[in-house]
Amino acid sequence: MKILVVHNRYHYRGGEDTVVDAEVALLRRHGHRVLLYTRDNRELASMKKQDAVIGVLWSRQTEADIRHIHKAFGPDLIHAHNTFPIISPSLYAVAHQLNIPVVQTLHNFRLLCPQAMLLRNGDSCEACIGHFPWRAVIHRCYRDSLSQSSITAAMILMHRLRGTWRTEVARYIVLNQLCRDKFVAGGLPFDKLRIKPNFVEVDQRPDWQQRSGGLFIGRLSAEKGLHTLAEAVRQLRSVEIDVYGKGPLQRLVENTPGLRYQGFFQSATLQARLRKAAYLVMPSTGVESFGLVAIEAFACGTPVIASRHGGLKEIVVQGNTGLLVPPGDARALAQAIEYAETHPEAMLAMGRAAREVYLERYTPETNYVQMIRIYHEALASRAAPSGPSALSDAALPYAPTRPGR
Repeated sequence: MKILVVHNRYHYRGGEDTVVDAEVALLRRHGHRVLLYTRDNRELASMKKQDAVIGVLWSRQTEADIRHIHKAFGPDLIHAHNTFPIISPSLYAVAHQLNIPVVQTLHNFRLLCPQAMLLRNGDSCEACIGHFPWRAVIHRCYRDSLSQSSITAAMILMHRLRGTWRTEVARYIVLNQLCRDKFVAGGLPFDKLRIKPNFVEVDQRPDWQQRSGGLFIGRLSAEKGLHTLAEAVRQLRSVEIDVYGKGPLQRLVENTPGLRYQGFFQSATLQARLRKAAYLVMPSTGVESFGLVAIEAFACGTPVIASRHGGLKEIVVQGNTGLLVPPGDARALAQAIEYAETHPEAMLAMGRAAREVYLERYTPETNYVQMIRIYHEALASRAAPSGPSALSDAALPYAPTRPGR
């Protein structure tokens, strides 16, 4: 199978970029010919403002690039990840014209919410789900900017009205049940949504000896709950959390006693540190559609202290594979960290349970079977572009539950 993978990379490398690279490597390992088409948000700095605005709605550069790739490479299928803001939804239109089925992984909620994480002023918000996202404009939800919020909302509305989301994507990949429910409520066709979680690959078995301390790994931004974490460690004595990543809140981390900024490292280095840690902290206030770092911790035998919302509450089981706390509750987070520090044997048992969950659900080979099944569904839909999938729910490796059941 020849697969064109499409991804708009972020200014700060994050979980989506890691997933794209891992899936490309997995597909190539299984003998598929994969071409990776990427653009980078750093391009915006050299673009004229008018061109950047128009490009969010419809990129003629993407149209031209995909047509050229079609002639030179002839992909059987396109697997899109992020298309915002430079690649744009023009990708779907040109693929539809060329009769190339598209599989779209929905890593966040951008098709429903201009801010992408169902977050407003640090609190969970679902006001735009199923509606024209005018509230995001008046509240300046995207980057606290009226103009950027307006452009993003216009992109969502334009392609909702032209039917892009419903007719030009063969299958959507969502990461869990919560995400599927949100997108169905937002108007995406249920029969095109398939649940496939992310995966991670680890080089070594967990180290069950000499574990100590806690880690935070991720983008250093407000929605990751860094203000909550900073307040939590201020309430604790003699507890230090190592922080790995980069982003706009690096200064907050560096200036908070109890947080030790360690810099940005690649996955292999982080896995080595996770194998020695007693726990990972994920205090996100934004709705995590998945939480890739949690799975990486599970693979390393490390339990997770996480916010009880979004995809994290579907991954972490309270008292079994980690601890759950209300999002934004610094006192509850401090209590959970204190428990982890004072109950090392209980945390070690949770880490062993987390490793078993990883082996059962989140390995590369398990993921490959699910992904290829979705690809074949998308290819089959090309022969019958209208109407539901010919495959019954019972035939799927992850039988979906329809709303209301």
